[in-house]
Amino acid sequence: QVQLVESGGGLVQPGGSLRLSCAASGSTFSRYLMSWYRQTPGKERELVAAINSAGTSTSYADSVKGRFTISRDNFKNTVYLQMNSLKPEDTAVYYCNAGFSIYNYWGQGTQVTVSS
Repeated sequence: QVQLVESGGGLVQPGGSLRLSCAASGSTFSRYLMSWYRQTPGKERELVAAINSAGTSTSYADSVKGRFTISRDNFKNTVYLQMNSLKPEDTAVYYCNAGFSIYNYWGQGTQVTVSS
């Protein structure tokens, strides 16, 4: 069982930056693949970025490559999403996901709004 709590969302101007955090409960955080998804009303939840259990490999959606960076601190049981050069199209609720084998967990989401 893993509980995930996202934070760091808010309102930011186009071109600005935000850093999202996802804090996980328990002592098994280091075995999970961690991912960030985002979703807007009426659309499917979209994979934004993922990082392996050791933090040595990452992947990104084409729409955020070069702008977003996913990282993790296994000692703090936390995964981060650094978002730079934000665009209005990045506006969404961002969700943290933890997955390993048959196990899959979601956070409650945090709102990111990019607007002038």
